[in-house]
Amino acid sequence: MAEAKNAPEARETQNFIEVAVASDRAAGRFDGRVHTRFPPEPNGFLHIGHAKAICLGFSLAETNEGLTNLRFDDTNPIKEESKYVEAITEDVRWLGYEWGDRLYYASDYFEQLYEWAVKLIEAGKAFVCDLSAEEIRAHRGTLTEPGIESPFRNRSVDENLDLFERMRGGEFEDGSRTLRAKIDMASGNLNLRDPVMYRVLHTSHHRSGDQWCIYPTYDWAHGQSDSIEGITHSTCTLEFENHRPLYDWYLDALGVHHPRQIEFAPLNLSNTILSKRKLLQLVNDGHVSGWDDPRMPTLSGMRRRGFPPTSIRTFCGMIGVGKQASLIELAQLEFCVREDLNRTALRRSAVLRPLKVVIENYPEEQEEKLEAINNPEDDAAGTRKVPFSRELYIERSDFMEDPPKKYFRLGPGREVRLRYGYFIRCVGFEKDERTGDVVELRCTYDPETRGGHAPDGRKVKGTIHWVSARHAIEATVRLYNSLFACPDPGALGDAFLGALNPDSVETIHGARVEPSLAEAEVGLPYQFERQGYYCKDSVESKRGALVFNRTVSLRDSWAKIVKKARASRR
Repeated sequence: MAEAKNAPEARETQNFIEVAVASDRAAGRFDGRVHTRFPPEPNGFLHIGHAKAICLGFSLAETNEGLTNLRFDDTNPIKEESKYVEAITEDVRWLGYEWGDRLYYASDYFEQLYEWAVKLIEAGKAFVCDLSAEEIRAHRGTLTEPGIESPFRNRSVDENLDLFERMRGGEFEDGSRTLRAKIDMASGNLNLRDPVMYRVLHTSHHRSGDQWCIYPTYDWAHGQSDSIEGITHSTCTLEFENHRPLYDWYLDALGVHHPRQIEFAPLNLSNTILSKRKLLQLVNDGHVSGWDDPRMPTLSGMRRRGFPPTSIRTFCGMIGVGKQASLIELAQLEFCVREDLNRTALRRSAVLRPLKVVIENYPEEQEEKLEAINNPEDDAAGTRKVPFSRELYIERSDFMEDPPKKYFRLGPGREVRLRYGYFIRCVGFEKDERTGDVVELRCTYDPETRGGHAPDGRKVKGTIHWVSARHAIEATVRLYNSLFACPDPGALGDAFLGALNPDSVETIHGARVEPSLAEAEVGLPYQFERQGYYCKDSVESKRGALVFNRTVSLRDSWAKIVKKARASRR
């Protein structure tokens, strides 16, 4: 069985890949087996686009009583590092999937790949080429013109075997020779125009060290690694569709186990870049703090920001798998996050921009504990006690000196309900003489309204949150927005940096939070009442700082769309 904890959200119909797999099983292809793999290159961190591929691969196996491998296609030692391997394995596990003892590396197969390359040379289907990389590109031709055969294409088998062995032995300089498949320089598919299989590269590998100085290309290693592992269905994004004929050619030329490659549309998310190269540029150029910056679409960034892994799996199930590329709204992902957090997040009180309130008729030394609900969506979450005292902090936006008619919060002479507390009425306020800003409210409370209800039956329209000034903990809060200001920054090509959102993060110092948050757990989600969903920052917490990241706000236009769609299906 596939060792996955959870599959994406259940759907009423199968996608085209699930239909293809079901058809293969019904026909007895691969003896009815389903064995998939997730094959990341360890040259960066995983992002939300990879999550779609992960969910697809693992769920295909899980629903068909199959297996899934995790394999690192580590064929380019210049860009690959062990830190990426560690980050990727952590991210896949965090997303909710396990692969048992089936963790593999393409580098595990370097010797077998070399032997198979020798086999192709002996069959006259591969040759050693002395052209430089630039010359190979120049000889390749165009979509409308055939390529030009290399002058070294017709070397004898013996000469090719000798040169290839000497390539492995380290006799030649980087880039001086390649091993190329001998296919068809006039093919309409440029990938079949004698593609490179090996290049000379005197660089240490993160696993094999200096054992090799020639390295296989991705196209040569990938399909053969699938074959070695007995993979049945090799799912990949549409960018590899034109590579499928080459994938098939290599396997057929070798006469080995031949998996079925099926391509699907990649995930494109609005206001987001999902190019690993461009994400690396953001990191290296200092536009973000690292791969795990909470604004990044990486799984590590989303984890640090507080996205539950279940919400990402739900999102991947919701958007489906198709052949047509489309731009998915970021709001759809945020909707899935809110739906998840609304059910699971503990409620807490936090005042981001505090305004002091003094309750004049409340005894100065008196304190009491008021009962507050931890999560109204979960009866098992129970309640907690929050301290109440004469001096409080409320949100600055919850008071207006001259409020408009439909403003139902505090104003001169107005009464509001303190959540879980009392009714209070504003009887005065103090201003900063220099700036004119209101700095303190003077209020009175009705001691008969404990718990937010008036015995005389009077009603108030406004309910606001608060924290006791005497007990509150000071914290820093970061409010995150989209990293890019335009819907499709990927369409800008290398000019994408011009679309960076200057307001992608706002840092608020001096926020006040209820005392229970002093011991907040990293990774545990909280709803700051009337503010949004937050989590304690995993990086800053190691430095002893109390910093909370906003996961998502409470506002959600997508919820209305989904609610309407659900109602129409009833």
